[in-house]
Amino acid sequence: MMEFILLGFSDITNFQWILWGIFFIFYLTIVMCNSVIVLITRIDPTLQTPMYFFLNHFSILEICYATVTIPRMLTDLLNQKGHVSFIACATQMCLVLLFGGLECLLLAMMAYDRYVAICNPLHHGLIMSPQVCVQLVTASWVSGVPIVIGQTWQVSSLLFCGSSAINHFFCDLPLVFKLACGDTFVNEIAVYVVAVVIIMVPFLLIGVSCGKIISNVLKPRSARGRAKAFSTFSSYLTVVVLFYSTASTTYLQPKPSQSEETGKLISFLHSLDPNVESHYIYSEEQRYHRSTEKTTK
Repeated sequence: MMEFILLGFSDITNFQWILWGIFFIFYLTIVMCNSVIVLITRIDPTLQTPMYFFLNHFSILEICYATVTIPRMLTDLLNQKGHVSFIACATQMCLVLLFGGLECLLLAMMAYDRYVAICNPLHHGLIMSPQVCVQLVTASWVSGVPIVIGQTWQVSSLLFCGSSAINHFFCDLPLVFKLACGDTFVNEIAVYVVAVVIIMVPFLLIGVSCGKIISNVLKPRSARGRAKAFSTFSSYLTVVVLFYSTASTTYLQPKPSQSEETGKLISFLHSLDPNVESHYIYSEEQRYHRSTEKTTK
């Protein structure tokens, strides 16, 4: 089999142009708004902090994730064919796994930064120095690439027969496994284990950091001080809940328990989540800085 057919939203034939317009607006919004965040966080001297550094990379990942999936979907809506070569499909799977995994790791780094900023504020600049931040982001890329390449190579070594139709708008690993000849149980277990590691390990680190932050916030102190401490990570906590609720539903929930149409909708919402999250973090951080400046004056 040299190519697959992405069905996408081809079953909604009467609303192809409406869907194309909606998804195109979503994509433009993602690219433009995240580009603005990247630009502002790099040129504004007051935003040269670890949280904005990680938010900068989070916005870049969101642009990359959306670019890997949405333009392909827009093209398929226009030509109504959905043909994708085997190499292009494998590449898309590799990039989706890579960018999704890196977003989880970045959220864990943000949690650790909030923990240091609240629980050890006097040493925050020393512990989360620019060099350390760069090393953490570099380590995320280095650790994520071999895992993703291994998973993609595992899929490319399979033999495919029968139907070549994938009922999704991008090449998703579990759906590609369904087209393979023979038993793919071992391959599916390997993918599931990797997904658990990529999603749950950062989630546990986030949980530990948030737990220590909450215990620190609840210590006896003035109501004003407690409110300021909580506001520094409340927006981040909201983002974590949104991100992991859709990610776990998409990748950790057994596929037979949800229809393919529901899976497509949840996957699309998950692709939009980081865009909303990055803007929410940025707006809340800006609001916190403005309130701090007013208090200082």
